[in-house]
Amino acid sequence: MEHIRGKVWTFGDKVDTDLIVPHAYLTTDDPQVQVQHAFESIYEKFYEKVTPGDIIVAGINFGAGSSREEAVYVLKEMGISIIIADSIARIFYRNLINLGILAIGIPGVSEHVKNGDILIVDTMNGIVTNTSNKKKFKFQPFSDQILTLINEGGAIPHLRKQLRKH
Repeated sequence: MEHIRGKVWTFGDKVDTDLIVPHAYLTTDDPQVQVQHAFESIYEKFYEKVTPGDIIVAGINFGAGSSREEAVYVLKEMGISIIIADSIARIFYRNLINLGILAIGIPGVSEHVKNGDILIVDTMNGIVTNTSNKKKFKFQPFSDQILTLINEGGAIPHLRKQLRKH
């Protein structure tokens, strides 16, 4: 996955895990119920608008709050390809990588991206290009280890693959 191209959905600062998946829907075993309520206080029926490959761009501290993995599962179920934010809550960042979703923190990025923009993320060279306004943002390219985890679907599928080898 050298290049990721997708349509942007923007979110503000401090979008916590309860805004991603409201706590009232954490007791269900049906991931589709959680998907249907994802971000509902920000975008009405977001699940009907988002398409696989879309990109989330947010402000500071995206994914703050509890360390619940359900919020990441929902993003994965919706097909979000990557999270780009001014900053990402530390535990949430690790959950994203562990479950197979790339995440990048680029201070100030949210000021230069709007809903519907198309971004191209060059994961090897560490460049995000907004094709809508031609702005470019640099980031530390991903390590081979992280790209391997992402390409294999996350930490658990990667571990299973490693165990099958032995």
